[in-house]
Amino acid sequence: MIDTHCHLDVDAFAADRAAVLARAQAAGVTGLLVPAIRPRTWAALTALPAAHPDAPLALALGIHPQVVPELDGDERALIDRLADAIAAARTERVVAVGECGLDGNAGERILQGAVFTAHLTAARALGLPLVIHVIRAHEIVPAMLAQARAHEVGGVIHSFSGSAELVKVYADLGFACSFAGPVTWPRARKPKWAAAAVPAERLLAETDCPDQSPEGWRGRRNEPAALPEVIAGLAQARDADPQAIAALTAANARRVFPAAARFW
Repeated sequence: MIDTHCHLDVDAFAADRAAVLARAQAAGVTGLLVPAIRPRTWAALTALPAAHPDAPLALALGIHPQVVPELDGDERALIDRLADAIAAARTERVVAVGECGLDGNAGERILQGAVFTAHLTAARALGLPLVIHVIRAHEIVPAMLAQARAHEVGGVIHSFSGSAELVKVYADLGFACSFAGPVTWPRARKPKWAAAAVPAERLLAETDCPDQSPEGWRGRRNEPAALPEVIAGLAQARDADPQAIAALTAANARRVFPAAARFW
C-alpha cells in the first residue's frame, strides 16, 4: 500500500514520528508521499528522509492554498519565481509539486489563483507531477489545468471532494483522483459514488493525516497506519477485493509519481 498524501512533517508527529513510521510499515504501507504546506517548512521537510533513512519517504514542495492568506513577506516573494525556488530546495526525494490548488473556504482567492498558476507553471518547467487540493473550486480548477497544459505532467486531485461526474473531467485532463478517510464514513455518500466512478488506472489512496481519520480512527489522530481502512472503504465502494485495491493503487502511485518508484 502507498499513502500518497500524509503530512508527517507537522508538529502533530514531532513527539513520535519514528513510531508512526514503524506502525505504518507494520500495517503494510510501503510508500509515503509528504507534501509541503508552506516555504518556511521546506527545509525541515526535505531533512526528513535523512532523519529516517529506512522510511520509504517521497516529498512534494509547494504552498497549500489554505495558508496563502498568512504567508509572510519572504514567502510571498517566492511566488513570482516559484520554479527557481523549488529547484533550489529540491533533493532527490522531491518527486512532485504541491500541495497546491484552490480552497473556497480560505481567503484571498485572487492571490490563491496567482499562487496556483505559479505552481502549474513550475510543474511544467521542472517536469514534475502536481499534488492538487480543491475544495469548493471545481468550477474553476479544470479550466486552469487545461489552460496551463497541466496534462503534460499530470498528478492527482487529492482527497477528492467532487462529484462522480467530475471524475471524468479530471481524468480527461490527465489526473488521478485520491481518496482518504471520508470514503469510509457511513453517511458520506458523495466520496463513495466518486470512488466508484474513477477509472481503475486513475485511482489512488491516502490518509491526509493527521486529519480526515477513517471511521475506525474517528476522534484520534490519523496516521499512515490507518491506510488499510481507507483501502477497505475504496474496495467496498467499488465492490472489489481490498488486496486488489491495495495492489492497484500502489501500482498507480508509482506510475503517477515515477521519480518516487525507487523509494517505494
